[in-house]
Amino acid sequence: MPQIVAERFIDIDPETAFGLSQSSGSFRLRWDPFIHSQQFLGGAGVAAKGVRTRTRTRLGLLMVSEYVSYLPPRNVGMKMVQGPWFFEQFGGGWRFAATKGGTKAVWKYTYSCKPGWLRWIAEPVAAWILGREIERRMSAFARACQNPALVAEFKTLS
Repeated sequence: MPQIVAERFIDIDPETAFGLSQSSGSFRLRWDPFIHSQQFLGGAGVAAKGVRTRTRTRLGLLMVSEYVSYLPPRNVGMKMVQGPWFFEQFGGGWRFAATKGGTKAVWKYTYSCKPGWLRWIAEPVAAWILGREIERRMSAFARACQNPALVAEFKTLS
């Protein structure tokens, strides 16, 4: 399956970077250019393994995903349960590792497209679109982590 990866050095500790990456509600919309709206499902109020979310992207796509791992402050993983017609499978993993003076953030998306006979063209197109989106999202996240006012506000929410 194709994989898209984005990496950044973030000049804050892994706990804060992880927490900010998993923020929700109106605060999340202040830094994340990918999400238009997002809700926890099944009565959940916070992220955890097994929790499902419903996310509408700014591109108008809708996806229900489930957390398959949630290990603060190191990593989070999700898989698509229901999503756009052209994805057969979709999953993502975000990892955060302490480095000298900060955090290395690595985000990966893995996917396959359908119908199978169209993968030869659909998957490279998806790679281009997802590549742009993950880079845009990671850059926005890195900027948010470098914004002292936003980080301070996040810490008051925790």
